[in-house]
Amino acid sequence: MEQRLSENIKTIYRRISHSAMRAGREPNEVRLIAVTKKVAADAVVSALEIGQRDFGESRVQEFREKLEEIRGMLAAPQGVKTLRGYRPRWHLIGHLQKNKTKMAVELFDLIHSVDSEELAEALDKSAGKINKVQRILIQVKLSDEESKYGIEKENVYELLRLVGIMKNLKVEGVMTIPPYFEDPGEVRGYFRELREIRDRAETKGFSLPELSMGMSHDFEVAVEEGATMVRVGTAIFGERGKEQA
Repeated sequence: MEQRLSENIKTIYRRISHSAMRAGREPNEVRLIAVTKKVAADAVVSALEIGQRDFGESRVQEFREKLEEIRGMLAAPQGVKTLRGYRPRWHLIGHLQKNKTKMAVELFDLIHSVDSEELAEALDKSAGKINKVQRILIQVKLSDEESKYGIEKENVYELLRLVGIMKNLKVEGVMTIPPYFEDPGEVRGYFRELREIRDRAETKGFSLPELSMGMSHDFEVAVEEGATMVRVGTAIFGERGKEQA
């Protein structure tokens, strides 16, 4: 398994590098988030052994149970050989319900899917209880698909303003999940629009360095359009059901 994962991860990094250079960017401006939803704990540990450090999960409860397995494997004598002074960084990339915010702030370094004032307030309260400043991204809805979550684009700046005065949240950027197209080029407009929303927000005084966009099918286009984080699962771990990234 480790050999296959290593080859897949190297391939993704190579494709990221080529896409970044085509756009006149530095490859190290883009972070690969390995999406491990529906991926077994031993595969996550194998990816850690290879050197992957950023991982994305979608369901808080499922991840909490998997994390216990991962920690057990890391603590075992036959666990990861070396983490070279680093620790895994856990990203919540799926929709978050308000009743799961306490668990989410305990588990995740960065939450990509904040899409309402109510959710932000719940996160701020939960983070405050454990004296944490929770790093977040604002998820923006750019399509008409009912299955997609996110705040409507015309409401982004107001949410940024409201979150900006919360003591226990730090907004670092924006995220979107566009519609699926067979031709990845057709999604370019959505990625460009998110970048433009971010750029306009920065002219209003917000600091938003992160653009989380692009998945296995279209991450190269996302990199060309400015992504700083791409969320790739299927291209690394293979098919895992209906909700691959």
